[in-house]
Amino acid sequence: MAKLKQELLKAMQPLADFEKLKKQIELTLTPEGLKIEFIEDPNGTFFENGKAQPTTILQNLLKVLSAEVGKLPNPVSIEGHTDSKPFSDSRTYGNWELSTDRANAARRIMQDNGLRPHQIVQVRGYADQNLRNPQQPEDASNRRVTLIIQYVKTEKAAAFTSNGSLPPAKQLNDAPTPPAIAPAAPVKDVKPEK
Repeated sequence: MAKLKQELLKAMQPLADFEKLKKQIELTLTPEGLKIEFIEDPNGTFFENGKAQPTTILQNLLKVLSAEVGKLPNPVSIEGHTDSKPFSDSRTYGNWELSTDRANAARRIMQDNGLRPHQIVQVRGYADQNLRNPQQPEDASNRRVTLIIQYVKTEKAAAFTSNGSLPPAKQLNDAPTPPAIAPAAPVKDVKPEK
């Protein structure tokens, strides 16, 4: 994962204004995998305020990442986050919907540009329930999209082929038979003492 982190940074460097954006793109190794966060600023670098459609800047970043990550066997999850400012007066569309829609918009771009459909394992919208800066819940840095390139189970990694495909899932009847379980001992009737 550390090597992948360096390769992804290298792949993003040629993009216009990458040097300015570096402060808003955080790559962190976590127990779950490589976490890539696109952290918003007050000017709306990655999304216009209240909109689910990514800006051209984020679209270009996601396209570059998709081309690289799509070559890997790793599963990917995508998260959307908002700040705690109420999105609107609407009772039918709020921060929950916005965070989920942003994560799904990122998923669509990535799948259209190199990520395989079965590579996405989760799309999650957190609204303001997982703030990056809890001391300032309305801070722009709480608005972000997070990609997590998860670790691969060894069996899947070994089965991954150079053409980017995975073998079909094993059939249910191919699964090993579970060990027999001994029946429970009968329960004796216990009569209460007098």
